[in-house]
Amino acid sequence: MLLVLSEEHKEHLSFLPKVDAAVVGEFGRIALEFLKKGTSPKIYEGAARKLCVPVEMVQHGVEGLMFLMTESSKHMISEVDFLDSVLVLGFGEELNQALLQLYLQHRSQIRSILSLLPSNLPAYHNLEWRLDVQLASRSLRQQLVPMLTMRLLLATGGGHSAKVVQTDVTTLLHLITMLEAALAAMKTNHARRILRNIK
Repeated sequence: MLLVLSEEHKEHLSFLPKVDAAVVGEFGRIALEFLKKGTSPKIYEGAARKLCVPVEMVQHGVEGLMFLMTESSKHMISEVDFLDSVLVLGFGEELNQALLQLYLQHRSQIRSILSLLPSNLPAYHNLEWRLDVQLASRSLRQQLVPMLTMRLLLATGGGHSAKVVQTDVTTLLHLITMLEAALAAMKTNHARRILRNIK
């Protein structure tokens, strides 16, 4: 899976090629601290003084780097997909490798921090299912009509909610086939090229 970055994020990250690789590593440490403890204007001011740039530029660079790392960690993208995602930014090979190392070093730590944050989106909790088969009716003595009933339990911030879905087996098999085909299509080189060029 490739990350699609907006023009704003690309603009925030455009500051990174102007600084040394050690500074990029320091920005990664600041971004990690930002995730753990929140923002600290003093850190931005100190870094801006050392680099002789405006504070906003440093802040946007750290926030852009934080977004890149959190989205990559959230989706657990592979090394190849990460490099393909940052390829669009037009960085040099050295900076791309430095960002990749930063991502690989802090991926599990970022995921653990993100798991502690409260989420407004519903998350999977449990799936209950039942297979009902109608064997006969008053008008037809020998018929076989299978129906699958699924109850999807979702965990939200305050509690649980349930969604009930009923489908026949043919529709369910078609849905599974279409989803598997879509997942396989997303892994092709053609789809990666298209995603890379989408703005």
